[in-house]
Amino acid sequence: MKSKSLLGAIILIIVGIVFGAVLVSGFGLVRPGFADIKLGASMPPVDLNADATSFSKAFIEVAKDVTPEVVQITVVAKTDNPRGNFFFNPFQEMPKEEEGSGSGIIITSDGYIVTNNHVVNKATSVKVGLSDNRTFVAKVIGTDPLTDIAVIKINAHDLPVAYLGDSDSLKVGQWVMAIGNPLGFTSTVTAGIVSALGRGSLNLINNNENRYGVEDFIQTDAVINPGNSGGALVDLSGAVIGVNAAIATPTGSYIGYGFAIPISLVKSVTKQLIAYGKITRGYIGVQINPVDDATAKAIGLDKPHGVIIQDLVPGGAASKEDIKPGDVILKIDDRPINQANELQSYVATKSAGAVVDLTIYRNGKVLDRKVTLKERAEDSKTEAVSDNDESGNENELKSSSVKLDNVGMSVKNLSKQDRTDFKISEGIMIDDVTQYGEAMNQGLGKGLVITEADRQPVKDVNQFTKIIAAKKGSAVLLKVKDKEGNSRFIGLEVPE
Repeated sequence: MKSKSLLGAIILIIVGIVFGAVLVSGFGLVRPGFADIKLGASMPPVDLNADATSFSKAFIEVAKDVTPEVVQITVVAKTDNPRGNFFFNPFQEMPKEEEGSGSGIIITSDGYIVTNNHVVNKATSVKVGLSDNRTFVAKVIGTDPLTDIAVIKINAHDLPVAYLGDSDSLKVGQWVMAIGNPLGFTSTVTAGIVSALGRGSLNLINNNENRYGVEDFIQTDAVINPGNSGGALVDLSGAVIGVNAAIATPTGSYIGYGFAIPISLVKSVTKQLIAYGKITRGYIGVQINPVDDATAKAIGLDKPHGVIIQDLVPGGAASKEDIKPGDVILKIDDRPINQANELQSYVATKSAGAVVDLTIYRNGKVLDRKVTLKERAEDSKTEAVSDNDESGNENELKSSSVKLDNVGMSVKNLSKQDRTDFKISEGIMIDDVTQYGEAMNQGLGKGLVITEADRQPVKDVNQFTKIIAAKKGSAVLLKVKDKEGNSRFIGLEVPE
């Protein structure tokens, strides 16, 4: 009897142990102690070396030190296109102002701030928010629409001041950070690289109102969105090397590339705006285009480089010196020039009265010329200084047309009405161009008048045909004119 009781006790103990184990492991009714919980692996998968750690710290330090130097700007501005709401009330007056925001960079300890012109343009009120949550009313000191730069001022002292670096030493591939207030998110930092330099012809500033806009942007893939305008693009030393200005996008938001105004240009503009409230910028007074391969061959350059002068502005600085249409500007102040915006950007840093040295190419020779920059009169018109109307000097040529298959265009003699319309006495008109032919590829089109070929005045189609025939296997330099009076030089390849 005792043995049965002992056996039963042993069985109960075993069952209890098993049941307890099941309860603990199977049903999770008993939790481990807080101190006993170990989450994740015991070591990181990669042991960062000193270089990688230092690289990461550079971003951290720049973000910490530069963010207080970038402010948020809120503006109320006049609008030409007021927006109503969905429930439109025809008896309710539509708003004539709207609110917008952007960024700015503190450039003096007593409250001068640089931003974009388009941020404060037409503003009726401007407020600045600092990183320490203080808010100030700001005054617009001066604006420059041609560079999209503006300076505003707040009544404050002992502010953190940004270090303005050297954008001229930037390299493609260099790491940069964009700091600003995109989409209303204050003090936002993004990172990327410089993806291109000297980016122009974006028509962000140059438009019908601003024909002389300076576009020489730093392109970056650091994320820039609406609200970043006027913020800082900095290198990994924390130096501001650009003012963020625009993005390339069909949607209005970031899709890959942003653009910043080089700080070398910004410094020149802001100094004048602070000192005078306006810009007294010097101009050379030339219309220019880059030299392509066909033009280089036509004028005897060993390779495509420089910018060719299409026309001179009457009364401009260049018109007072020995500088002519058809000259190629190779350098300015010993700086090589290969794009129009490179020349414009450099000249934009100079004031009226400054003297610049031009290295030009003309008829196989390299020449040096000094030009004293002049201030551009607001009502100056860019037009040719030659090709004056000499109508009536000779009898009207018979209308005839010649098709030049090798260059892909047809030309015809000018009628009397053509000479009147274009205010010229001689030349020939392009009557048609072949799709994808040499002429079309070089931007020639129907209705343009060819006034010169191979630096010779063109009188009729017979003379022009002979010039083209003599240039087979080479290229010919043409001077063409449109009805608005604009002239330009174009290099045209002439196949065998």
